[in-house]
This record gives sequence, structure tokens and C-alpha cells, in this order.
Amino acid sequence: MPNKTKKEKLPGKTISSLSKNGNAKENADSCEEVNKISNNQDNKANNAPPPTQLTKIKFTGPPHIKRDKRQNSSRFNVSKNRELQKLPLIKDAVPAEREDLFIQKIRQCCVLFDFVIDPLSDLKWKEVKRAALHEMVEYVTTQRGVITEAIYPEIVYMFSVNIFRTLPPSSNPNGAEFDPEEDEPTLEAAWPHLQLVYELFLRFLESPDFQPNVAKRSIDQKFVLQLLELFDSEDPRERDFLKTTLHRIYGKFLGLRAYIRKQINNIFYRFIYETEHHNGIAELLEILGSIINGFALPLKEEHKLFLLKVLMPLHKVKSLSVYHPQLAYCVVQFLEKDPSLTEPVITTLLKFWPKVHSPKEVMFLNELEEILDVIEPAEFTKVMIPLFRQLSKCVSSPHFQVAERALYYWNNEYIMSLISDNATQILPIMFPSLYRNSKSHWNKTIHGLIYNALKLLMEMNQKLFDECTHQYKQIKQNEKTKNRNREDAWNKIESIAKKNPQFLSVLPVTNAVESSSGSTQNQGDALTPVDEEDMNFEIMGNERKEAKPNLKKDKPLVRRKSELRHDTLTIKTLNDYKRAEEYLTPPPAETS
Repeated sequence: MPNKTKKEKLPGKTISSLSKNGNAKENADSCEEVNKISNNQDNKANNAPPPTQLTKIKFTGPPHIKRDKRQNSSRFNVSKNRELQKLPLIKDAVPAEREDLFIQKIRQCCVLFDFVIDPLSDLKWKEVKRAALHEMVEYVTTQRGVITEAIYPEIVYMFSVNIFRTLPPSSNPNGAEFDPEEDEPTLEAAWPHLQLVYELFLRFLESPDFQPNVAKRSIDQKFVLQLLELFDSEDPRERDFLKTTLHRIYGKFLGLRAYIRKQINNIFYRFIYETEHHNGIAELLEILGSIINGFALPLKEEHKLFLLKVLMPLHKVKSLSVYHPQLAYCVVQFLEKDPSLTEPVITTLLKFWPKVHSPKEVMFLNELEEILDVIEPAEFTKVMIPLFRQLSKCVSSPHFQVAERALYYWNNEYIMSLISDNATQILPIMFPSLYRNSKSHWNKTIHGLIYNALKLLMEMNQKLFDECTHQYKQIKQNEKTKNRNREDAWNKIESIAKKNPQFLSVLPVTNAVESSSGSTQNQGDALTPVDEEDMNFEIMGNERKEAKPNLKKDKPLVRRKSELRHDTLTIKTLNDYKRAEEYLTPPPAETS
């Protein structure tokens, strides 16, 4: 990828360096802290996609009484003969017998136990299976030359029997949609065995002895499709293992890469346009972020269509907050590889810009700044007019977090250099909203940030700043003159109307009584239509009261977000979980 030539940055001209009063200085200090954090995050994001957060729920107190969630766990086809014989350790066997003993232990692990209806049943045989799985994980990890051709179908079959299953319905006690930021996930009851099965299969894929040409007889498109269906699992630990497993398969099997991308696209299409509910979108985007990072240049037309037709529409879904960091990383990776995609991406982002959802608007502003950090100056000039019109609206937002996030752009040196090079077009767009809100915004923090932003613009181009100030004052003066002329015109019309002989007959009752002591006949004439109108309003009000109960019956019940008390055991289990790999690295590029 060619090195981008960014414009020269403004030396030392940040909001923090221009602060003079106490409030402004505090605001600038907070800006510096935000920038330090964002810079650290950007450095990590350049190397690997951000990992999906496991624990999205917040602990708010002791656990509340509820039904046991194990009832919602996956139901397996429990084996009939579950009495397992404890076999000798593989390392103690004669080298010639180790392969046969290894296969016997793999076949033993194909036996499925009940963890849902009766969790305490078959404890002895469950321990035999768990010990065998743990031993095989250590054996594959530490030994070399143990994965022979006969092992491949056995391990793949054992993995399929244990892992591939029908997932339970999403657990939501009130019948509402599952919210990962508030609701507790359903942890898989059979996880003590499933975790070891996943670990064994991962060590199998990562072994230096692994041969993809032999394994492709067992790991085919059907296997991948069943693996992708499990990404809707509610247990974040399982999704994390699935993410790493699929990433390894993508890297090892070149023939399956196009199929994997196609099936992930289908999952996204169904999520965007049909269900709007899927638990594994963040993990799938994390895999794609690593894949996009390894794309060869120039980008294929297939990949460009994927960006514009799949990734960008993901911004429309209401649950964007669950997977937005991974989505933003994918978009930025595309723009770093092909800057010509910047204009359609920013245009689409502005098209999907939220109108009434302030937290989502803050996410869009975060992503937009990441895009501007990698934008080429030539591409910036194509989108700067609509872009800063939207930023002008954000600065004027009554929601202080939206306005504050937009004003943090003035603390980004590269963005300030782009504004400086195009000040004649940008300053007239931004100045009115900055100047107006510097006095009228209700939040004092916004006042300080706007003051510093205006000072930056003034130092950038004093002459243009004075012209914008004069133009803004002239426009305000013209508005005042126009409003005054309009008011004078209406007053003139009113004075002419009062001279009409029929003026008193058309006045409301109160004004007619106050204006003159007209005849009783006139008052009666004026009163009659008012009574009829009141009667009509009363009838309409009664109809509304009668209709309200029917509307409430037809309206679906929606659970409001609240501070729920979560199960401490669930939170502890998720926090104690150790990832197989924190970051996903780009897979090797395709040779063809």
C-alpha cells in the first residue's frame, strides 16, 4: 500500500494551547485525555481488529430471584450407553499403540451427556470424558508427529457430534428482544465439555503437523455452514471460540475462502433486511476486519461491492452499538487500501445519519473522525461541503454529548490542517452555528469548546473570519428588519380590519364584550357558533376516550430499559474466561 501524503499539521494549534480561562482549560485537558486514549486505540486498531467485548452487562447490585437459566441451554441427543471405561494415559503407552489409543479416546468423547434436565447424573462418566479431552489437548499441543491421516476424520466427527446442535430460543423473561447491554446471556450448561472440544480442535488446526490437503476431505462447505449457524449462540465464550476456529479455517483452506465470505454476507443480509437480531455480528465483523487487512491491491470489484452493499447498510440497524467498533474498523481498513472509496462511504454515512437517536449520532461522529484521520486531501475536497453542513448541525445539537463530540474535531491536528487548506469553503458553513451557540447553548462546557474553536478559526484566517462575522451580523440585521416589517404589515392590516362595520360580529365572545357593549342580539349571534364548536370538540374528546382502551390492547408491550440487578455468578464466569487469542491476525494472502 503506498504511503499517503498527509498535509502538514498545524504546529501546536490545538484547543488545549488556546485555553485561557478555567473552564476552557479543564475542557481542553479533557480533550487531551480523550485524544491520548483514542490515539492508543488507533495504534492497536492499525495492527488488529478490536476484540469483541464479552461482558456488556453492568453489575448493579445483588442477584435477584429468577428461574434457572440452564433450562434454556442447548438440548443434546444424549447417548444411550454412557458408561465409559477409563483408558490408560497416551504417554504411558507403547509408541506403536499410541495412535490406536488416541483414536479410542476420541471415539469415547463422542458420547453425549445430559447437562440440562439432570445435571448431577453420570458424574463419574462425565469426569472420564473431561479428563480424556484435557489429556488429548495437552498431547496434541506438546507432541509432534501425532496427527496421522487416520486422525483427521475422527477428530472432525467428534467435533461435529459435540458442537453442531440446534440452539435454544433467545432468553428474555418479559418477551422483549434480547438486549446484550442489559440482559444476561444464557451460558451453555455443557460448557465444561464444549470448551475442551473447541480447544482440542483449535490445537488440531494450529498444529505444525496439520495438512489442509488431507483435512479438506472432512472439513467442507457443509461443515463451514454448520459452524456459521452457531454464531447466533447467546454464550459469548462459545462465540469467541467460533470466531478463532473459523479464522483458522479461513487461513488454512484457500478453496473455502470465497464460500465463507459469501455465507457471512448472507447472514448480514438476513440480519439487515429481515430479522435485525443476531448474536454474532460483532464476531463475524472481527473476522472480516482481519480478512480485509490482508486483501491484496488493487481491490477486487467483489470486495468494493461488499463494502457499499453490506457493511454500509449495517449502520441502519438499531442495535449498532453492539458491533460498531468492529464495523468502523472494517470501513477504515477499506479506505486505507483504496482512497477512491472515501466519497461513496462518507456520502452513504451522511445518508444514514440518525435524526433522533443521540447515542447513535455520537457513534457516527466517532467513526467519521477515524475516516478523516486516513482521508486523502484530494478526497476530502469532494465531500467537505455536505460533511461540514452535517457537523454544523451536530454543533448546534441540544444534546451536549453530540455537540461536545463534534467540537472535539478541533483538537485533531490533521483535521485542522485540512480545514486550514479549505477555509474559504468551510468557515462560512461552520461560523453561524459556532457563533450562535457560543451564547445560546444551555451547557457551559459547550461554551468553552466553541470559544476555543472560534479562536482557532480566527487565528487560521483573520481576514476571512472578520468577513464571516460581518456577514453573519448583516444577515441577523436583515432578519430583524424583515420580522419588523412583517409585524408592521400585520398591524396595518389589523387596524384596517377594525374599521370594518362587521368587525365586532366576527370577534370571539370575550373580545366582543371587552371591545364594545354591542346589542344582545349581536352577542347571541356570536355565541351560537362557539357553542356548536365546543360541542363538536366534546364529542370528539369522548370518541378519543372510548378509542384509547382499544389502542392500548392492540399496542405490543415494550420493556423499558432500567437498572437491572444481574447474576454475580454469570458476570464472574464471563470475566474469568480466557480468550484463545486476544487479536486476530490477517490470514495469508491468496496465491491465485
